[in-house]
Amino acid sequence: MDATETGKMSEVWWLVLLRGIVLGLFGLLLVAIPGATLSSLVLFIGIYWFIHGIFSLVSIFVGRSSLHWGWLLLDGIIGILAGIFVLSHPLFTAFLLPTTLVMILVVFGLVMGTINLLQGIKGDGAGAVVLGVINVFFAVFLLVHPAMVAMFAAFLPITIGILCIIGGVWLIVKSFSIRGSINGSDAAA
Repeated sequence: MDATETGKMSEVWWLVLLRGIVLGLFGLLLVAIPGATLSSLVLFIGIYWFIHGIFSLVSIFVGRSSLHWGWLLLDGIIGILAGIFVLSHPLFTAFLLPTTLVMILVVFGLVMGTINLLQGIKGDGAGAVVLGVINVFFAVFLLVHPAMVAMFAAFLPITIGILCIIGGVWLIVKSFSIRGSINGSDAAA
């Protein structure tokens, strides 16, 4: 790894750490306070998707990813558009939250699961593959069993919270892995 690549990676590791912390805290809130109002849930989801989209777009220009920039661009655009939609129409989203959000999660799960699987296959490790399999599994399960949507929607805050905690922990571990590879390359140089 040359000095330019090392410099770019050192800029990325803390973004991955920050994203993991935000996602983990969001998950803890959803698990600890599942009775939170729908408007709060809508606000958190809209903000997270928007921030997730921005981080995906930033990662195209800052750092090195094993994933093609086109996938990161698609992920960023979908995240930003979903966040803007949810934040622009909170009453509409809250009114249709149980079914609409589950269907959005199906699409988001399929897209994110595919991206995670591709990242894992291209070298980001087993954690990315596991996260991808979990996302795709839930998405396909809900597509195959539409009657489960209502039941799943009732447990939506806790389910999203658990998935966010898992994703947040994975991102935190990944950030330290990135930082460790940078320190290892600095020591070798």
